[in-house]
Amino acid sequence: MLKRVFVAPDPGRARLRFAARAVLGIGLAVAVCLCAGYSLVGAVTGGLAALLALFTVTDPTVRGQAVTTVLLPAVGVPVLAVAAGLHDHPVGRDLAFLAVVGAGVYARRWGPRGHSLGVFAFMTYYVAQFLRATPDRLPELYSAIALSVLSAALVRFGVWCYERRLAPAAAPAPPGGTGLARITTRQAVQATAGTAFALVVGQLVSGQRWYWAVGATWWIFVNTTSRGETLVRGFRRVLGTVIGIALGFLVAVPVHGAPVPTAVLVAVAVFGIFYTAAVSYTWMMLWVTLLAELLYGLLGVLGPGLLALRLAETAVGALGAALAVLCLLPVTTHATTNAWIQRALRSVHACTAEVAAYPQPPGAARASGIPPMGSTMAGAAPRVAELEQLLGRVRLSVAPLVHPLNPMPARRRRARRVLALLDDCAREIRGLVAVAADPQACHDARLAAACRRVEAAVEALTAGGARPPHHPAEPPAEPALAHLHGLERALADLAEPLRSPSRSRLVGA
Repeated sequence: MLKRVFVAPDPGRARLRFAARAVLGIGLAVAVCLCAGYSLVGAVTGGLAALLALFTVTDPTVRGQAVTTVLLPAVGVPVLAVAAGLHDHPVGRDLAFLAVVGAGVYARRWGPRGHSLGVFAFMTYYVAQFLRATPDRLPELYSAIALSVLSAALVRFGVWCYERRLAPAAAPAPPGGTGLARITTRQAVQATAGTAFALVVGQLVSGQRWYWAVGATWWIFVNTTSRGETLVRGFRRVLGTVIGIALGFLVAVPVHGAPVPTAVLVAVAVFGIFYTAAVSYTWMMLWVTLLAELLYGLLGVLGPGLLALRLAETAVGALGAALAVLCLLPVTTHATTNAWIQRALRSVHACTAEVAAYPQPPGAARASGIPPMGSTMAGAAPRVAELEQLLGRVRLSVAPLVHPLNPMPARRRRARRVLALLDDCAREIRGLVAVAADPQACHDARLAAACRRVEAAVEALTAGGARPPHHPAEPPAEPALAHLHGLERALADLAEPLRSPSRSRLVGA
């Protein structure tokens, strides 16, 4: 777990910039709220709104991100009004919460924007329970949300919009069909049932902090597709909460809500959430737990009993998610993993096709490998970004099998072999795109032939043909051809773990 955070690659320092900008944007939002004379509750609401605006908006283009950010208050304000209006009506409040959960998960079928708006709607309702929002506080909370989202947008799109220099890469949509066969539909049903369980049992555990269990169930379903992924994510959430509570005893409890040290620690926790989110859900939950403890310290209610209750409610939420994915419309780990691997391999095919289509000079210039003036490899950059996203989804899907608690060591070894070979493919693709753009790179018939062999290898793996991919001979000296050789070899080696008999498939049903 330590290695994944501190040794994980951060190409272009993307995670570092993501986290640093979050601290700046959330800090500005809170400062604006305090300067506007809002209460501590209003400032906390604004800070959380800014956090969500910076964390959940993941449209592939800057323009799309700006549109989604503008739409956040349009979703959050009516949800907040409903939550505040039903504050003194427990039955209506609970039913409305479940409706928000179901609608928020169902909205993921409309891509990153639907996902962002669904998360913001849920978290607005959640924050209303956290802060015990009542109708008389609505004007302050409305303006706090608007000012904070505006502040976050100013930082994201004005002060530090590093995405403008990056190739857009749309988040890959989950595989699925129609009706109940669609992953988003199944998850909406599962999440609603799981949160209903968490809501009821959470209220039996605590009549005041029951929403912690609902929040745990909700976030366990985010970015998961199969039941195996959901179970592993639930385990990691509980583990991260345990570690975060232990850290809270050492850090948050001694601070006891003192403004200056709490502000510093909140900034550290926010940075930790954003920096670790992409590589370790356990670490992210550690920082989320610490942030919650610090906020409760500011509100003057933090203590050992509250921390123990936090752990109990988190366990209830994890149990609700587990029961839902195991008993209600389960999506098998095997089917999901196979779908993501197939899509990753097709992305390898697309990247190679971009290189093969790179303009080649005629005659003598062709033999020397010098491309014509103005030709570029810009079209391959989005393909590479898409491949990285798909490999991230493969890792998430295979996580149940490579987990240390998995009782099937043979399948664990095979899954790790698949992940290692797919990482080799990604490394060779990155190298290939880099050297193929060099005017001195080889762009003769040998490169085109090597690209065709790679594409044939991908077809052999994805089409399920009887013939395995060809194992290449010794690697050539030219860099571009050497990368294609390495890619061809990795694809050939993938045949063994991927083309096994059904009784020993990569992951169990």
